[in-house]
Amino acid sequence: MPSFHYAFKVKDIESTRKFYVDILGCKEGRSAETWIDFDFFDNQLSANISENFPELDYCGKVDGISVPIPHFGCLLNTETFKRLQKKLESEKIEFVVKPQKRYEGKVGEQLTMFVFDFSGNPLEFKSFSNPSETFK
Repeated sequence: MPSFHYAFKVKDIESTRKFYVDILGCKEGRSAETWIDFDFFDNQLSANISENFPELDYCGKVDGISVPIPHFGCLLNTETFKRLQKKLESEKIEFVVKPQKRYEGKVGEQLTMFVFDFSGNPLEFKSFSNPSETFK
């Protein structure tokens, strides 16, 4: 499956590196004074320093919980999802949507969790019980 590239805004390199490398376990790629790249679960993220952060729009609904749009994240296998969940919990990262199973016993059954990075960027992580049901 092809990988994606996503460029986004962050407040600083130091806290961004801590979140993406130390907590999420991403490998650091190239960097300069104002940007840093990460291998985000085989996808390329490019974090760029900015002071202009638009207000988030909490127009999304996940099981009755308002979530910010836009957001990004990754589809993970169950083992990676659980390992990441434990790391986020051990680092005392606050969950917007606590780790949970959605659509249990139905098409699209999935584990999901939702957090903010240290610049306030919202991220969602999912793990489908049956990956073939991702778009169903």
